[in-house]
Amino acid sequence: MDGWVLAAFGFVYLGMILGEIPGLALDRTGVALLGALFLLGTEQVTPTGAWKAIDVPTIGLLFGLMVVSAQFRLGGFYAEVTRRVVAADVSPRALLALVIGVTGVLSAILANDIVCLAVAPLLVVGCARKDLDPRPFLLGLACAANVGSAATLIGNPQNMLIGQKLGMSFAGYLLDGGVPALLGLAATWWIICALTRGRWHGKMEVPAVPQVELDRWQTQKGLLVLVLIIAGFLFAPIPREVLALSGAAVLLTSRKMASRDLLGLVDWHLLVLFGGLFIVNFAVADRGLLAQATGWLHGAGVNPQAPPLLFAVTVVLSNLVSNVPAVMLLLPQATHPLAGPVLALSSTLAGNLLVVGSIANLIVLDQAGRLGVTISWREHARVGVPVTLATLAIAALWLWVRG
Repeated sequence: MDGWVLAAFGFVYLGMILGEIPGLALDRTGVALLGALFLLGTEQVTPTGAWKAIDVPTIGLLFGLMVVSAQFRLGGFYAEVTRRVVAADVSPRALLALVIGVTGVLSAILANDIVCLAVAPLLVVGCARKDLDPRPFLLGLACAANVGSAATLIGNPQNMLIGQKLGMSFAGYLLDGGVPALLGLAATWWIICALTRGRWHGKMEVPAVPQVELDRWQTQKGLLVLVLIIAGFLFAPIPREVLALSGAAVLLTSRKMASRDLLGLVDWHLLVLFGGLFIVNFAVADRGLLAQATGWLHGAGVNPQAPPLLFAVTVVLSNLVSNVPAVMLLLPQATHPLAGPVLALSSTLAGNLLVVGSIANLIVLDQAGRLGVTISWREHARVGVPVTLATLAIAALWLWVRG
């Protein structure tokens, strides 16, 4: 019955909007999984259909790159980079530029969530030692992680999904995403500097944070694997998920770094979220419900495939249901040649608007709060709103020029 499918769909996406189901201890991942299990239990989707619904290449790419990023975290690479940045003898404005630049580059080639998780505590410690207010730098970290991740098809989960489903060229997208990301990082720095207005200093006790020492061999091994993976993305006719999984296999075959530790840093919740949403969206599409909705829009004179409308709808949906669910919903409308870049840039840059718009934002604020640095949603919005508007304008203008 279509009613059961619509009920599951409504339940899941209500959970995506609220972030939970009132009265139940379910987060977004739990909601998506429960929706998929409901469809299986009511036989609206068969086990075979559910397996076919899951895009295994996308899951494989995500998993492989998560292992690579975990290697860098356990090897102390993120910690060492952060220590060197905050130790630089430069002005606060120049330090902010360093934080934004380094974060942007790392987020473009590694999982931006893990970058924030590893960098935020050490950034607080470094600012405290310099008698600097850590809040502008933490906000710069969160915004730059989102903006920088828009530069490539591996910077964040939604870009990986878009690239895999639409068969986009890794090198081809670099021009579409790299230019607005670079300009967006510069705009982020200027906006935070303008809003801070010289109020850079503030005293606080230096918090105690566990120190991760740099393991040069493990870091060098991770860098070599990452370089080979990216070179493969650029030049080899090998599927991206195969390259990423091969790199993960090399890193897992270690004599010193336990596989349990590496796998412990894989975001299994995100992988389960992807799986649940794949199944729920498949059920709706399989019943022809998405096609009916699209036909109704066309009948009303609205073309959801048009890049300007797709751009605007993606921004709104990304802040309602989060960017990954929004992209999954809108991918069937991605038929225009610019649809891939439109979805990738708009869904990613929209994440800076509100705290809940991006996991990177939540990680930074949570890590800061654990160390006694409170950043309210209003303080975040004071920076996030202008950064989002500026970076979206840059992206829209660039795509218009490219189109």
